[in-house]
Parts: sequence; C-alpha cells; structure tokens
Amino acid sequence: MKKQTLGIIGGVGPLATMFIGEMIVRRTKATKDQEHVHTIIDNDTNIPDRTAFILDNTKENPVPVLVEDAKKLASVGANLIAIPCNTAHTFYDELAQGSPVPVLHMIRETAKRAHDLGAKRVGILATTGTLTSGMYQSALEEYGITPVIPDNHMKEKVMSIIYDYVKAGKDVRKEDWLPIEEAMLALNCDRIVLGCTELSIVNRDLKLSDKYIDSLIVLAECAIVACGYELVE
Repeated sequence: MKKQTLGIIGGVGPLATMFIGEMIVRRTKATKDQEHVHTIIDNDTNIPDRTAFILDNTKENPVPVLVEDAKKLASVGANLIAIPCNTAHTFYDELAQGSPVPVLHMIRETAKRAHDLGAKRVGILATTGTLTSGMYQSALEEYGITPVIPDNHMKEKVMSIIYDYVKAGKDVRKEDWLPIEEAMLALNCDRIVLGCTELSIVNRDLKLSDKYIDSLIVLAECAIVACGYELVE
C-alpha cells in the first residue's frame, strides 16, 4: 500500500505528545531515516481541557479547536489523524465528521487489543471525564469484556497522578502508584488499561508489568500499520 502521512493532534498533554512521537519511531521497523513514518505533530496546548467540559458543559468546548487542528494537519499533507488523548475521544464522532481525513479511534483499538490478549475482566484507569463518558466501558462490552471501574477514592488518586504529577512535570514514584495497582488487582482484573496518555508516562518511568495495556502504545502501533509501515517484532 502507498505510504501515508500521519498527523498528530497534540498538546493533550504535551509530554504524552512527545512520547507518542518517540514510540512511533521506536516501534517502526526501519534501518534508516527514509523508512520511518512521515509524521506531522501539532503540539497545540491551546485545546481546552476535555474533562472540564465533559463534567460541566458551560466550560470551553474543545471540539472546534480539535476540528480546526485536523483541518490544519490535512492541509499540510496528513492523510490520517491520531490524537494521543483518550478523553478527547468522547467527541470522536464530531471530530471525525469535521475532519477532512480519517481519524484513528484509540479507545476502540485498545479494547480490541484487550480482546486479542484474551482479557475477560479489565480495569480502567482514566480521567473522570473518560470514565463519565462511558467510552471504554462500551468498547470493552462490545467484545464481551467486563469493565471494572475504580472506587471514588482511587479515581481521585488517578486524577492526582495525571494532573498534580504528570501534567505538572513531577515524577511519579513507585510508592505513589502501588496503592492504585493493588486496588485494581483486588477487584480481580486480569488486565488493566492505562486509559489516559499521561499514565503512559508513568508506565515508561516505572516500567509497569505486562498486565497493563497502554493506550498510547496501542495508538502508536495502530498508526504505524495504518500508514503502511511494519512494526518492530
């Protein structure tokens, strides 16, 4: 197939954007520069907070900015769009309708990965916006997988990790993460989805076990294949 140019709507958050760029390079089977995916990254930090709008629709709507970014990327040559932000996929239908080129669906691809791994009971660690939207719950249930949501206390801990640590540029220590992992394992999850790309930074730094399914890695790999390139084995 003809090689495609990938456009990334970034800034959601900025560190996750830089990380998916690195992962696309690392996961592409290539021996020289010219064998890598042509990628255009718009690290747009002006996109309004997605969770804030989901929880209170009087806040600024991120959709118009996301659509404009998709159009901008398409105008400079992107054939396909990826957004390394799970919460933004709450607005996927509106974005896909407004985008001149196809948009990958991170959440559906992550649910498919859970299915391919034989998961039956999957914990979801994500922003309250993503959990409130029900996107992961629906996607997993379509594959016959039982979604498992953390209790309110653990939801708050996850949000603190995302906003007070990763988005704020602070490192997460193993002892910060361990209570979250233990709580999910106590709920008999056979896999745990890292359903926020800030949590992918935690995965990178703490080298979490293969019990976790990292949505950012899934998106990176899907983007590589969709653009006509091979994955590193």
